[in-house]
Amino acid sequence: MDMKETLSYLIEAIQSRAPHQVITANPIMVMAALDNPAYKEIMVSAELVVPDGTGVVWAAERGGNPVKERVPGYDLLHELMKEGEHYHWRVYLLGSTPEVIRETASRLQMQYPGVTIAGFRDGFFGPAEDDEVVATIVEAKPDLLFVARGADTQEPWIAKHKSRLGIPVMMGVGGSFDVISGKTKRAPLAFQKLRLEWFYRLLKEPTRYKRMLALPKFAVKVMREKDSVT
Repeated sequence: MDMKETLSYLIEAIQSRAPHQVITANPIMVMAALDNPAYKEIMVSAELVVPDGTGVVWAAERGGNPVKERVPGYDLLHELMKEGEHYHWRVYLLGSTPEVIRETASRLQMQYPGVTIAGFRDGFFGPAEDDEVVATIVEAKPDLLFVARGADTQEPWIAKHKSRLGIPVMMGVGGSFDVISGKTKRAPLAFQKLRLEWFYRLLKEPTRYKRMLALPKFAVKVMREKDSVT
């Protein structure tokens, strides 16, 4: 689905009140799924997986099953917030640092006054606190839950507590809160058009290089196994 169709699908999901986990897939997550059966199961069992990374779009095209367009998680978050103004949705924000999450909540509330930021909490908590966190979120009765705890943590956390949370749309948003809060900047439009957002992030955060090593492995795997790419 393209962005417009994705939005229509998620609007219906919220109206139906059925829990939906949305995964914004990129090559690093795909490689993690290939290495970790448990992570793969999380991706396979999600109600919706959208092609966030340009590498995923390229792989789909090379495999002969192209997607309509890239659906970046950052843009999808904002499109959902825009729709939320019409429907007066309630939104809960979970993840990042205390400073970032507070600023993110404040900026989103100002930008989308028709939406209610029903609550927010930073991402610094462990399994022992999960029950408390889940209970707090359920009490807030959100229509959407955005989680920013890193791909290795946020997707498993949502999947584990999906049925208890019972929220219509639960989506991992990675570093989106950092950008929204102003802590970091999104890649310039030129990098976006060239599909080089990953390279811009690497230039800004050289410490990400270990994670980025998955990208060439992903490219090689796609080129070698293009006939079995799905």
